[in-house]
Amino acid sequence: MKRREFLKNVTAAAVASTSRLNASPAKPIARRTLGKTGEKLSIIGFGGIVVMNEDTCAASNIVAEAVDRGVNYFDVAPSYGNAQERLGLALAPYRNKSFLACKTDGRLKGDSRADLEQSLKLLKTDHLDLYQFHALTKMADLDKVLGPGGAIETFEAAKKEGKIRFIGFSVHSVETALAALDRYNFDTVLFPVNWVLFSQANFGPQILKRAQEKNMGILALKGMAKTVWAAEQKQNHPQPKCWYQPAAFPTEASLGLRWTLGHPITAAIPPGDEGYFRLAMDVAQNYKPLEAHEEQALLSGGHGLEPIFHLGNDV
Repeated sequence: MKRREFLKNVTAAAVASTSRLNASPAKPIARRTLGKTGEKLSIIGFGGIVVMNEDTCAASNIVAEAVDRGVNYFDVAPSYGNAQERLGLALAPYRNKSFLACKTDGRLKGDSRADLEQSLKLLKTDHLDLYQFHALTKMADLDKVLGPGGAIETFEAAKKEGKIRFIGFSVHSVETALAALDRYNFDTVLFPVNWVLFSQANFGPQILKRAQEKNMGILALKGMAKTVWAAEQKQNHPQPKCWYQPAAFPTEASLGLRWTLGHPITAAIPPGDEGYFRLAMDVAQNYKPLEAHEEQALLSGGHGLEPIFHLGNDV
């Protein structure tokens, strides 16, 4: 199928899905407690990639729609192109009733401080509700951020200054995640909670268990992910904002997200594609746990798929 035809079909499906799920007055998206922080977050988060490379009007419209539908959790990072600029402008009218999370790729005190100050400026805010180490995939990264002169010194100082409220990290390695949870009293962890990863790679349940034991806020990535792109598709595929192949739109993706939301997490961040994000809001407003036959069908469809992460990703 050609790219133009695919996008046309996805758009039509998104419209049909929204019309179907919102035929009756929609409930606001439910909220869950963010672990020991006590904060209440919408079960669907707004990933900043949704507004990356969009014009300011489009960014404002999708943020306003998300807020209207009950989203109060927004997450962004400096590495998401111009997403901080777009989100900062669009979120400004709602900043006082939103929970804003950001990240840094900085591993040392100096570069993480530079990231923080720039993010505050671009996001047009005087504080971040959650600041996270971004993608702690390697043990060497963890050693660096928690060591002398590491980025943790910036985080702790910024907390005393009132520039951040909570400290967390995102991670794509089970081994590094477990080590991080043992070595520092983090408030939150953001990691993949995904049907293919759990069933085909045993990737994720260990983090979930340890985070629950520590009463942490558990934030989920990749609920609508499926597998890796085929080699011939990596440079030319129909989802420019997804480096992985998402679950089929809309049914499989809806089931995958419901599977993720059925776990003891606070919130899930959908793909940065606008169609998938709107579908995620539809699912959240009408959320019901998977029935046994739905889960069986979903997991059966994952047999033999190549997971996007594996154990041992810290090497």
